[in-house]
Amino acid sequence: MINKFYRVRRSYNALSRPLLMLALLAATTMATAAELTFAIHPVLPQQRTLQVYQPLADYLTLATGQQIRLITSSNFLAHWQMMKRDNYDLILDGPHFTAYRAKRMGYTVLAKLPDVVSYTLVANEEQMILEPVELIGKTIATTPSPALGALRLIEIYPNPLRQPVIVETPDSEQAAELAVEGKVVAAMIPAPLVGRYPSLTTVATTEQLPSPAISASPAVDLELQQALRRALLDAPNNPDGRKALEALNAPLLEAADNQRFQGLEQLLEGMWGY
Repeated sequence: MINKFYRVRRSYNALSRPLLMLALLAATTMATAAELTFAIHPVLPQQRTLQVYQPLADYLTLATGQQIRLITSSNFLAHWQMMKRDNYDLILDGPHFTAYRAKRMGYTVLAKLPDVVSYTLVANEEQMILEPVELIGKTIATTPSPALGALRLIEIYPNPLRQPVIVETPDSEQAAELAVEGKVVAAMIPAPLVGRYPSLTTVATTEQLPSPAISASPAVDLELQQALRRALLDAPNNPDGRKALEALNAPLLEAADNQRFQGLEQLLEGMWGY
């Protein structure tokens, strides 16, 4: 009887181990599927990006019940290459990248940062630069192409024989700081950053475009997309949402759709992989 019981128990254990492993594997797969990746364009240094956008990821996690993990890139070239692999569920990005994904990759715009965005060519006040033409042959710091600042800078200096010397930086803050320190003559930075650097004077400001937007991959089901959109637009009415907006230095997030960005992907024409 004891041997018979032992054989039955041993047989049960042998069967239960694979079942247990399958259950654990299924639980792990479900946990992984529940996690959404949220990429942020590298306008700010990576650590600063995490500080600014983590409250937004936390708020969306609470609002939707889906764990959201932030993804950052070291520079815009790495961001562009990773973006084309379609590895992100959600992404906050500039207008040209947003338009590209909406047209080429089936992403859906959920909401955008308020107002519009432009880039400003600034110079160290000691240089006494008043016009862009005065910067031909001089150093200008900017994030590398295909960042919007670099693309806008090319528009200011279309003649390849009459251009400034471009000094590439990983993010816009570093570009501004190089100009402040006198290590370059000028910098091309997002207009909202200009007020943080009183020693820099405005030389030129580009045409305004829609502010960066949050878009969702087609891999995110429509019901979840709607939940995310509702949470984003309702942020001012929620304590965690208000905390996220405070970190973004924004009063709210605006409603937006793919049509708002239509045609802006053309700014990327000529880029490798466009």
